[in-house]
Parts: sequence; C-alpha cells; structure tokens
Amino acid sequence: MLSGGHLLSVLIFFPAVGALALLMLRGDDHKFIRSTAMLVAAAEFLFSLLLLRGSPVGSSGYHLEEFAKWIPAPPIHYHLGVDGISMFLVLLTTFLTPISVLASWNSIQTRVKEFFVMLLLLEVGVVGVFFSLDLFLFFLFWELMLIPMALLIGIWGHERRVYAAVKFVLYTMAGSILMLVGIIWLYNATGTFDLPTIQQALANGQLILEPRTEMLLFLAFFFAFAIKVPLFPLHTWLPDAHVEAPTAGSVMLAGVLLKLGTYGMMRFCLPLFPDAAHRAARWIAVLAIIGIIYGALVSMVQPNLKKLVAYSSVSHLGFVVLGIFAFHNISMQGAVYQMLAHGISTGALFLLVGMLHDRRHTFEISEFGGLSTPMPKFAAFFLFVALSSLGLPMLNGFVGEFLILLGTYQRHWGWAAWAALGVILSACYLLWSYQRVFFGEATGEKNRTLPDASVREQWILATMAAVTLWMGIGSPFITRRTAAATQTVMDQIEPQRAYETALPAGVKPQGKNVSTNETAQAKGDFPGGAATISIKRLGVR
Repeated sequence: MLSGGHLLSVLIFFPAVGALALLMLRGDDHKFIRSTAMLVAAAEFLFSLLLLRGSPVGSSGYHLEEFAKWIPAPPIHYHLGVDGISMFLVLLTTFLTPISVLASWNSIQTRVKEFFVMLLLLEVGVVGVFFSLDLFLFFLFWELMLIPMALLIGIWGHERRVYAAVKFVLYTMAGSILMLVGIIWLYNATGTFDLPTIQQALANGQLILEPRTEMLLFLAFFFAFAIKVPLFPLHTWLPDAHVEAPTAGSVMLAGVLLKLGTYGMMRFCLPLFPDAAHRAARWIAVLAIIGIIYGALVSMVQPNLKKLVAYSSVSHLGFVVLGIFAFHNISMQGAVYQMLAHGISTGALFLLVGMLHDRRHTFEISEFGGLSTPMPKFAAFFLFVALSSLGLPMLNGFVGEFLILLGTYQRHWGWAAWAALGVILSACYLLWSYQRVFFGEATGEKNRTLPDASVREQWILATMAAVTLWMGIGSPFITRRTAAATQTVMDQIEPQRAYETALPAGVKPQGKNVSTNETAQAKGDFPGGAATISIKRLGVR
C-alpha cells in the first residue's frame, strides 16, 4: 500500500455496497428505495470531494496511490491512482449520479429497486476506469460499466430500447476486443500490465516500438476510444442509445460515459504511442472537424428534440478530440475543461428534455410551441442551459471551446478556423429549437395547461445552473489543478523536443538509440515549417 490510504477503493466500492444493500431489501417501498439510493449517491459525492485535498495544486504525477498484488500469474496488480485529469472526471461522475437519482424520482415506476442498483453499479465501473493504473484492471472496469448501462437502456428505455441496447453493446465490444489485443501485446513485450511501468520502459529505451508496430497498437487503442467518444463516422450508435434511454441513462451516458473515450486517448494513446499519434494527428483532426460540423448540421434539421441534443454531443466531443491532437498544453487543458463543461451542460439539457417528456410523452419539436407562457420558470432554465451549451461568455461552455481554439490556432490555424464554424452552428440549432418549443402562441390544449417545474425539478435545475455559472467565472480553480497533469502528457508525447530544448546551444543530441534513420520529417503538420517527429523512442534518461 502506497501513501494515500484507501480513499480510492472506498470511492470505487462504496456504491457497490449501497447497491448490495438495496438488493437485500425486501418489499416494494419505493420511497425508501429512492431515499436509500439518494443517500448512497450523495455520500459518494461528499467522499469524492476529499480528492481535492489529496491532489495539491500544481503537483504532477499520480496521488493517493494504492498498490496490492492480485493475481500472481500473469502478474496483475490492484493499482490505483489519481491525477488532475481523472480527479475532476470522478467529481463529475459522483455529482451527476445523485442528480440522476433525483431526476428518476417519479419517472421510474417499474422495477424501481433494480433501476437504482444498476445506476449505482454504473458508477462503480466508471469511477474504477478513471482510477485504474493497471491495464487489466482498467479493462475489467471498462467492461463492467457496459452491463448496467445496457440494462438501463434495454429495460427502462422507450419503444426501441432493445435495439438501442444491443447496438450499444455491439459497438462497444467491437472496440474493446481491439483494445484487449493491444493490452495483451504490451504484456507480452514487457511482462507487466502496470501502466507506469510500461511508460517507464518506453521512456528509457527498454522497449522500442517499430513504426508499423506502434501504429497498429495506437489504432487498436484509438478505435476503442473513438467508438466511445464517439468520433465521426463511428457515432451511429449514440443517437439511438440517447433517444431510447431513460432520462438518468442519457444524463450518465452524455455526462460521463462519452468522456471515457477522450480520457483513454489522453491516458493511453498519447503517452504510450506518441510518434504514431503525431503521424495520425492530421487525419484524426480532419475526422474531429467533420464531426463538429456534421453533428451541428444534423442537429439543425433534427425534428426530435432529444436526438438534437444527442447529435450536439457529437459536435462538442469533436472539439475535445481536436484539442487533444493539437498537441498544445492550452488546447489540452481546454479539452479537459470541455469534457467537464459538456457533462454539465448536455446533462442538464437531457434533464430538461426528460422533464418535457414526462409531461407530454413525446420528443417531437412539432408537438410543442409557446411553452414559455404556461412554464416560465422551466423556459428560463432551458434558455440558460442552452446559452451555456452554445458557448456564451461567463458560462462554462465558453471556457473549454475558447482554450481549444486558442491552443489549436497556435499549432494549425486552419484547423481552428474550420472548427470555429461549429460554435456558430451550435448557436443556430440551439436558439432555433428553443424558439420553436417555447415562443409563439401555445399550440394545443395540452401545451396550454402544462405544469411548470416542480420544487424537486427546480432544485435539480438550480444546482446545475449554479455549477454552470461557477465554472464560467471560476475556471482557474479547475485549470490550476489540471495544468500539471496536461503538461505531463505533453512531456510524454514530445520527449525528443523536450530533450533537445534542454541541450546547450550547438550541442547535438546523443544517445544509444539516436540515429539519422530513426527520425522523419513531417512537413506542414504545424505552421512555421517542418517538425521533427521521432519514429522510435529515444534512449534518453
């Protein structure tokens, strides 16, 4: 056991204890079941706030590490750790879980106990993914969170729920198989599943990957994560999953599960395979930009309000992928911030759409109109969240997109120019949809008599709005704690550049693995000339 106690283990398995307690309950006292689930989820969030104290500002590396031998052969270890990137993603997860419980308070009326058990088990898998520093343990939690999410969609979803659940499972499993192949290859090459140990072997030259091998391993991991994001054109499972999922499922899917893909790119693809990442960056940026514009255009013509929000996730997550593969610390910090902001804003949009569905049992925009008259409080919250999602300054969506575009512009101004179209288009589809749903004369007798947001709904929406505003004006609280972690990723993906910068003027780099045959010139990747990208790892200590 390393320093840090057992906080990470408690955060992983406390929801599992709560889920087990719910399973052991007898009877169908739905109010008690909901209250117990809420108590467990709220306690988990309060526990997770201790991570802020355990990760000092400006410190790099992993904190609160836990290490124990688990399986002797092959050597699989229970290795956990947290840094500035994973810490806030865990906080996002533990924050959205009690929100999801409250959102499901009245809408879930069948198999209530089983529903909240699945929701808590989903939290177990997601938190475990963010803390895992052993590749086998990571893969175990990665597959574990697939089961409760699929059941949430397939059992408590809407009309085509089984189709959406099966499609979600098939897409995710296809990527998981590729990632498992890459994990096994790395184990055979290094004799360990431990991520820091593998990174150290690559950094000090003990493991040198040939260009073709490195690219294949990079693609094996990347496709698994790109499907989860989802990156265009691997996104087709997402709209079905969102539309058919219950409100809590959509909130957790958009708010947390999609971030597992971008987190995996930052944690595995870039540090383990930096040269392949550099070579593939141009093509990945093209796919990200296509996703940004395509997702926005499809959202603009979407007649289904929930599917509109789903396609907006394709657009917003395209910004995150672009920020990661711009290879700039500012854009990398923007990517982390955009992950958090998207989880809050889009999660709130799905909450609002779900509340509308509870009243009208439809997602079709044409069925609404003039709702601001009977629902003024609800309309005000919807407008506030829509403005945050489109990136209005002083709200959370602006910070992430601005940092991504700023960092990307310093690397490649053309990428930033094309991506900026997504910001304009997001204002178009969000404001137009708001106008059709809430403005004008109330259409139909049902719309004229819809109840405004209840006290429970107002508390949920006010909490989300407060976090949205705080993230917009208090962004340094987050960026100061993610800066060191993102800079660590940058140092890992550009070892040659960092090494040459540290050399005195006029001194040529020396090393046992350095040769003219081990570098290649990649012209035009970034403005200002050619960039030298190492094809093999340099044996620099």
